[in-house]
Amino acid sequence: MARILCVTAHPDDEAAAFGGTLRLYHDRGCEIFVVCLTPGQAATYRGATKTDHELAAMRRKEFAASCEILGIDRGIVLDYVDGQLYRADLHRVVADLVLHVRELQPHIVLTFGPDGAVTGHPDHSMASVFATLAFEWAGQSKRYPEQLGEGLRVHRAQKLYYATFDFTLPDRPLTSPAPATTVVQIGDYVNAKVAAFAAHTSQAPVFPVVRDTILARAKVELFHLAATSKPSKGVAETDLLENVVED
Repeated sequence: MARILCVTAHPDDEAAAFGGTLRLYHDRGCEIFVVCLTPGQAATYRGATKTDHELAAMRRKEFAASCEILGIDRGIVLDYVDGQLYRADLHRVVADLVLHVRELQPHIVLTFGPDGAVTGHPDHSMASVFATLAFEWAGQSKRYPEQLGEGLRVHRAQKLYYATFDFTLPDRPLTSPAPATTVVQIGDYVNAKVAAFAAHTSQAPVFPVVRDTILARAKVELFHLAATSKPSKGVAETDLLENVVED
């Protein structure tokens, strides 16, 4: 079976940006993993929590509920500081992601583009940088060689995709998204996407806007094929698994 790893910045990113695709490919028999870099403790909307620690704990539970809805086989939340990923030690973060790539051995890696998606969030941009380097370095024996051995080995994922968008948000900074190379028709999986976002109850104040934005997108999610393990010419796709060789 094919394995897909999605790297995000905050709990709720997995639903809002990737949810339809993750559920679709789960139902097609793929094994789905998500690594979220922060527990989202700096969010504007905080539910009834009083401290960052309480909010982080709440958002971890919400993330787990969302993963259940989306059919995510393993959801991992790391402990980097929300809103401060640009300050994080690059080699440390990439080492963490390389370790997960080598453990999980995905065929495909999904993440944001360096534009930061429609919100232009700097954490999304940094997630892109970290995940891109991890995609490249996990397959190189000279990168983090201390990880190798005891069952771990280098691993080259076959494709790296950035989520991309064909719209902007009026109250957000303008970004320069990557052109869409891959259009995934998520159909009625849009409902799972909406339900998964709704599981993030701390973010309830923004739910109506997010829901309406999702439902206005014609039941598609767009991706940019950013890198492949073998040199290739860019072509339009409708399937992330196109040209993927499964184990």
